[in-house]
Amino acid sequence: MIIKKQEFNVNGIYYIVRSAMVQDAQELSELRVQIDSETENMDREKGEAFIDTLGFENLIKTDTESKCNLFLVGVVNNRIVAFSRCEGNPLKRFAHKVEFGVCVLKDYWGFKIGTNLLKESIAWADANGLKKITLNVLETNEKAINLYKKYGFRTEGILQNDKILSDGEFYNTVVMGRYNG
Repeated sequence: MIIKKQEFNVNGIYYIVRSAMVQDAQELSELRVQIDSETENMDREKGEAFIDTLGFENLIKTDTESKCNLFLVGVVNNRIVAFSRCEGNPLKRFAHKVEFGVCVLKDYWGFKIGTNLLKESIAWADANGLKKITLNVLETNEKAINLYKKYGFRTEGILQNDKILSDGEFYNTVVMGRYNG
C-alpha cells in the first residue's frame, strides 16, 4: 500500500517518510548492504542474502499492490537513509497480522527516523484493520526493545542461542508483538 508523505524535523535534521517507489530500487539495494556492515543488529552480514535492483523493484511493486504490505523509506536531502517493511500473509489464518522490520544508516541514528517509520507503520496497520504486528530483535539491542515496548509491543518469546555474532558467541532473539484487538 501507499501512505501519505510525512515530514519531520528532529535535532536539526529535516527528513521525509514516504512509501518506497520503483525508482528507489538501486539505492535501496546499496543501502541494505551498507547497513548490514554497520551493525550486528541485523540478521545478515554484509553482502549476505543480497537483493539486487530488480529484486527491490519486485518487492516495491508487490508491496505497493498488496493491501497487507507496506514499504517505507526515510529520506534526508533526497537520499534514502532508512527503510522499513511490513509484510503480511494472504492465508486467512494469518491475514490479521504483519511482520515489521526496520533499518537505519548508523550516521542517522538518534534522529527518530526508525521511530517515525515504526509510528507510520503502526498507524497504517491500525487504519487498515490489521490486528497484530510482530518483529524479532537481538537481545542486546536494548534501545530498540525499549522503543518497541513504548509503542505497545510485548515480549512473546525468546529464541535461545539463535544467532552467532562476530565474537563467536551465541545470542538470543526476542520475539515481540503488538496486538490491537
